[in-house]
Amino acid sequence: MNLHVLFFFVFTIPSFVNSKHQFIYSGFTGANLTLDGMASITPNGLLQLTNGTLRLKGHAFHPTPFHFRKKPNGTVQSFSVTYVFAIYCIQSAICGHGIAFLIAARNNFSDALQAQYMGLANGYNNGNATNNFFAVELDTNKNDEFNDINNNHVGVDINGLNSVNSSSAGYYDDNSGNFHNLTLASYKMMQVWVEYDGGTTQVNVTLASPNMAKPIKPLLSITYNISRVLLTDKVYIGFSSSTGSFIARQYVLAWSFGMNKPAPPIDITKLPKLPREGPRPQSKVFDIVLPIATAAFAIVAGTILILLIRRQLRYAELREDWEVEFGPHRFSYKDLFRATEGFKNENLLGIGGFGRVYKGVLPISKQVVAVKKISHDSNQGIKEFVSEVVSIGRLQHRNLVQLLGYCRRIGELILVYEYMSRGSLEKYIYDEDKPTLSWEQRFRVIKGIASGLLYLHEEWEKVVLHRDIKPSNVLLDDEMNGRLGDFGLARLYDHGADPQTTHVVGTIGYLAPEMARTSKATPRTDVFSFGIFLLEVICGRKPIEQTAQDSNKQLMLVDWVLNFWHKGSLTGAVDPKLQGAYDADEACLLLKLGLLCSHPFINARPNMRQVMHYLSGNMPLPVQLTPADMSFNMLSLMQNKLPLRRP
Repeated sequence: MNLHVLFFFVFTIPSFVNSKHQFIYSGFTGANLTLDGMASITPNGLLQLTNGTLRLKGHAFHPTPFHFRKKPNGTVQSFSVTYVFAIYCIQSAICGHGIAFLIAARNNFSDALQAQYMGLANGYNNGNATNNFFAVELDTNKNDEFNDINNNHVGVDINGLNSVNSSSAGYYDDNSGNFHNLTLASYKMMQVWVEYDGGTTQVNVTLASPNMAKPIKPLLSITYNISRVLLTDKVYIGFSSSTGSFIARQYVLAWSFGMNKPAPPIDITKLPKLPREGPRPQSKVFDIVLPIATAAFAIVAGTILILLIRRQLRYAELREDWEVEFGPHRFSYKDLFRATEGFKNENLLGIGGFGRVYKGVLPISKQVVAVKKISHDSNQGIKEFVSEVVSIGRLQHRNLVQLLGYCRRIGELILVYEYMSRGSLEKYIYDEDKPTLSWEQRFRVIKGIASGLLYLHEEWEKVVLHRDIKPSNVLLDDEMNGRLGDFGLARLYDHGADPQTTHVVGTIGYLAPEMARTSKATPRTDVFSFGIFLLEVICGRKPIEQTAQDSNKQLMLVDWVLNFWHKGSLTGAVDPKLQGAYDADEACLLLKLGLLCSHPFINARPNMRQVMHYLSGNMPLPVQLTPADMSFNMLSLMQNKLPLRRP
């Protein structure tokens, strides 16, 4: 809902004319205005533009057009306008649409809509140059479709309701220069000055309380040649208003105008009185107050009860006795709700296949965190799942994103991670708006993730299988170091034990071929995913892409890299965005290592300790590693459709 005070400037000859080029109205009793819609003049001389009827419009124009140019093709001359208005709303924060004072090339606005369009435009012609009007709005509602800055502002409009310049309503103090807010819909009289300099084409708009002199510093200024808007020789001056879904009444108490001179000052003491709005005092006070107080008490008590119930439901969590042992790792839903401001879309960091991730600030510690909400069937192994989440929370490695804890609700599990300011690696590989990662940065990220996987597989107290290694799950810290995150699919088992068969989970393109046969995740299945990840970082290509010749055919990244090796130009697979700025020997090493790690035969893959030796130069790649030894078609080995779903 917009409250616009819009100015379509037209010269007129009203009552009380001082001269040919200026006029003043102190009240509108006897004024010869053309009225339509809801507009009327009250018995005591107020120009009332709306009467409280919802979703209607009204206009008040002087019936005679006037000349703003000295000659037909000349420029619009300087002018000054001031007027006093008041706006009544039941609640100042929720107000109907309001008044307009305008200069336009016409006085027929029958095609305009009410509500936010203020009787001036409609959804089809808003902003069209053929509208030929200049406007200054006093807006008491924020309309996103017009890019309003807030629900209490002043803006300059040209041919539409999208302001070309705007400011919060108020004025600048002459002594201190400080800004003071004014509430437009407070039902208090306020005065507006609009001044146009025909020579400099500068428009100044000033707002103040009527008992003040005009502030020296205008509220806002723009430079705009109004001659480009008011193209006709004759233009009209008047008021417009409309209402929406809330009761509102708008009044104009006085209005003056001057061409090539200041508008005559308005004597506030001579203005008509505003009518009383709101409930009127009753003589039988007790008879009225008692039932109202009783009803109010019942309403307040009921409202408090409803709010308490809603509050309890809003923050309701699912807690069971066995979770007591995990207490230090459990976050309250209330804290996470407040940290993310109610999981607002403005705090959304990303949407993955298993949930949404939000940025949050914990209310007590002020720690910045990433909060991931995922659906979870609480009847299927939730105790074991939470136990593993808490265990993973004890992982400590510089290349792992710290999992801080969890929270449970019915059908929903929430995981809390430390926040990584640079976001995911995937964006830096594929997003054109992100800077291209250098060769050194890519090599450092690959070594970091390899180090983190070695820690998970061999160096922690249990074997941890990540099961979803890919660029979107690798996050970058402030120094662009890679850190493996999102342990929502991770599984643990004791060293020396045999991992149990489970559901096949992960992402197509990163799954080892043997998963289709055994459904069993092992450290070597993580190695396979790491190999695909390594190739993707070096080549800048997805694991599976459609071929250019046939959109129904798929090209596997492994097969694509192997083809370059067979041709004797392995470095041709390096990401072209690097523009040759890389070490060829290191590139060959990484590409061969990626192919070795993603070998379709599990026993041919190295473990992560061997991978670290290869990356550090402490161990050469296997001598027998040649294109012939690596000849296989990955696509043909991965044709089996895998039932990918979370446990």
